[in-house]
Amino acid sequence: MTPQELKASILQLAIQGKLVPQIPEEGTGEELFRQIQMEKLALIKAGKIKKEKSLPEITEDEIPFDIPDSWKWIKLGEVASVLGGKRIPAGRTLTADNTGYKYIRVSDMKNGSVLTENLLYVPTDIYPSISHYVIHKEDVYITVAGTIGRVGKIPPEIDGANLTENADRLVFSIIDQDWLIKCLESSLVQQQIIDATTKVGQPKLAIKRIQELLIPLPPLDEQKRIVAKIEELLPLIDRYEQAWSKLEEFNKRFPVDMQKSILQMAIQGKLVPQIPEEGTGEELFQQIQTEKQALIKEGKIKKEKPLVEIAEDELPFDIPDSWKWVRLPEIGTSSLGKTLNKGLDIGNEVPYLCSINVYWDGINLNQIKTAKFSAIDMEKYLLRKGDLLICEGGDVGRSAVWDRDMEMYYQNALHCVRFFGSLNPYYFKYCLELYKHNRILENASKGMTIKHLVQGALYSIPFPLPPLDEQNRIVTKLEEILPLCERLK
Repeated sequence: MTPQELKASILQLAIQGKLVPQIPEEGTGEELFRQIQMEKLALIKAGKIKKEKSLPEITEDEIPFDIPDSWKWIKLGEVASVLGGKRIPAGRTLTADNTGYKYIRVSDMKNGSVLTENLLYVPTDIYPSISHYVIHKEDVYITVAGTIGRVGKIPPEIDGANLTENADRLVFSIIDQDWLIKCLESSLVQQQIIDATTKVGQPKLAIKRIQELLIPLPPLDEQKRIVAKIEELLPLIDRYEQAWSKLEEFNKRFPVDMQKSILQMAIQGKLVPQIPEEGTGEELFQQIQTEKQALIKEGKIKKEKPLVEIAEDELPFDIPDSWKWVRLPEIGTSSLGKTLNKGLDIGNEVPYLCSINVYWDGINLNQIKTAKFSAIDMEKYLLRKGDLLICEGGDVGRSAVWDRDMEMYYQNALHCVRFFGSLNPYYFKYCLELYKHNRILENASKGMTIKHLVQGALYSIPFPLPPLDEQNRIVTKLEEILPLCERLK
């Protein structure tokens, strides 16, 4: 049960007479109702209030639930006068200067009260025209336009302030103010308000509809006991809400934290066991260097400048002794895609990938663009199955493996890494995913507000290199476990 549902449940128990016991000595709702009517007649006779039209009698099918025998179903207008507020004359505005005439807007009405920090004032010269439309601390406000159905009381320091035309005031006596507010906040009344609000043009809650709101009337002393019980429960509800919020936040974070933990274990060599017969990362690295030298000798790739050795303080975590720290240029080739220029590009119109096509869970081909690529560009930027694509900007480092048997090219928003020695590209994709969680990619990227993972930054990042068979076993295990984290989201 959410905190909101718990509050609603307590209010429902309150207006059903189930929150506190009934005490016969406190009288009945019928007796209280008659007392209110007698007071109203006296006020009408004295000319202090106007006589209002009789409201329709409550029918049996209008009654939503049973209430105690000592209570009485009534319509709000039978026990309270509903009076409207007033807007200031057209063409005039409120002022921040303190004229002494405070004006309460719907935007000031929050949390069952009125915020007084940013109150505006009625200019002195127009106050006489709206001076009768005020609200007192004994009244209850109810918003009737904009945010409809919000209720509350007036702080003593702004007693007698002018009331906006977008709210009405309820004037009553011999009813507990807090009980009436709790009753109006209940789902019973709020649903009636929703049903009674006009839907044509600007939604509005008419005075007549407020008068017809159906509410239960307990004896006055019972009203006060109900309010006291609710006030007693509020700190417990607040504590429940805090615990609920923490639980919600934990549940929200849990799948991501679990995913991060699993990736951390995998890339630290703790997800699958090391098997000595599979060799070492150093042996695999030497095989790759032999392959690299052969490709350089054949002229298929260029010889690059030697990279700076990986220093101890660059290592983000420990790895097994059988693994080796490497940089990407040592184990594969990498390049940014083609820089597009519609005015200068020539050649064939071909499809290409950009960062909007690359996601952690794979390549999305829904928004494939095309551009003209020359024959040289087509040879240079043609993707091969198994290429690792890495976003250079935007969500820097977001990566996916090209796994399609189709012609596709890539543009300069993407790095394309092509590994030597049958290395598993998915393993390195998972490395990058962990580095995204650990902010290693963000820290390596250039730029203050807009980050870019430039080629030099990508080349500087150390990656752990396990034996090839272990890479494959890690990927298999991650593909088995990570979907379970996704289901928790």
